[in-house]
Amino acid sequence: MIDRYTRPAMRTLWSDESKFRAWLEVEATASEVLADAGIVPQEAAKAIRTRGDFDIARIQAIEVETRHDVIAFTTAVAEKVGPDARWLHFGLTSTDVVDTAQALLLKQASATILEGLNALAAVLERRAVEFALTPCIGRTHGVHAEPTTFGMKLLLWYSECLRNIERFTAAAEDMRVGKLSGAVGSYGTVTPSLEEEICTRLGLQTAPVSTQVLQRDRHAAYVGALSIVASSLDRIATEIRHLQRTEVREAEEFFSEKQKGSSAMPHKRNPITCENICGLARVMRANSQVALEDVALWHERDISHSSAERVILPDTTTLADYMLSKATNLIDKLMVYPERMKKNLDLTGGLVFSGQLLLDLAEAGMSREDAYKTVQTLAMKAWKEDLVFKDLVAADPQITALLPPERITRAFDVQRRLGNVPAIFERVLGVKV
Repeated sequence: MIDRYTRPAMRTLWSDESKFRAWLEVEATASEVLADAGIVPQEAAKAIRTRGDFDIARIQAIEVETRHDVIAFTTAVAEKVGPDARWLHFGLTSTDVVDTAQALLLKQASATILEGLNALAAVLERRAVEFALTPCIGRTHGVHAEPTTFGMKLLLWYSECLRNIERFTAAAEDMRVGKLSGAVGSYGTVTPSLEEEICTRLGLQTAPVSTQVLQRDRHAAYVGALSIVASSLDRIATEIRHLQRTEVREAEEFFSEKQKGSSAMPHKRNPITCENICGLARVMRANSQVALEDVALWHERDISHSSAERVILPDTTTLADYMLSKATNLIDKLMVYPERMKKNLDLTGGLVFSGQLLLDLAEAGMSREDAYKTVQTLAMKAWKEDLVFKDLVAADPQITALLPPERITRAFDVQRRLGNVPAIFERVLGVKV
């Protein structure tokens, strides 16, 4: 299911073909740098670059015997290169190749994910402006609180998306690191300067110090940043799921003419995309826990992280790409119902303006304690007896003694409560709405 929706770049990135191509690129680049330093013959480096190739089936057959994937790989490549292959993998250890190549793959994955994050930010910004001044009820604890606008919800998600972009960009940059420091990180063969040159040619930074592996705090931060992205999408999807509930119906996922919601109930229009996002966010957060467990390795290395990363790194990056694509389409096609928002806003007969009425009474001379008691008494009466709060207020002698009819009307003016919304948009987007 996921492959069907994920962009081709991410679908193919984690294939065996892509992985071994990255390994070969590291091997060939290392040979060329060592040749320029006079360590490897130039003709050997040229042979590795031009004739270096592999057959996946052959690698797999060799690995059955060796039970070592990098040895199987170098053996298969050596068969293609010929006699000059004695200079292949010269001075390197397996993880020099594996970790550096993995950084190349993650660099590509990160570029795709950043495209997705920027696309989501763009559609959130556009729709936030579209509904900037569309009033709706704000809810705290799931209960009607005070008026807000639907655009404010979208603006909040947009701002969060910008933080995710910044956070993920930093994590991706920390992962754009290679190492060729040898079996325990002490540069027994390849010198630090040669390592820097190899990494530079590969478009990577160099880890200032390492063991046989790159330290996994980098990977934990990377997967963690993607898990936060997933949690942000989870929050957006959860909100839309609530707004799509029959009792609310303020917003709804796009539902095509031929789409079916239930095999038994023809009327159903279910928030399946939102539920899909929420479910996958749980997988992403679980992957983050695995990445944290990978940080503590024995001494200069063990391979307990390796098996886990073969699952969580492809899965996490692919899921992130998929979820961003789905979320962007969700927001782009989201069906919004302003009239229903107005109906819900008026549902409690003005109860949601109790806070403004409290302030107006205090401003008119009533103590805050007495004002709170007066307003709450009327609010609870309206709530329990299903009466119109505004009518009770207009008929209360304590209130009318201080507030003339026009001031009572002003206390229930939704635009008054939303007067600062344009300033918030200008602060976030730099534009007037």
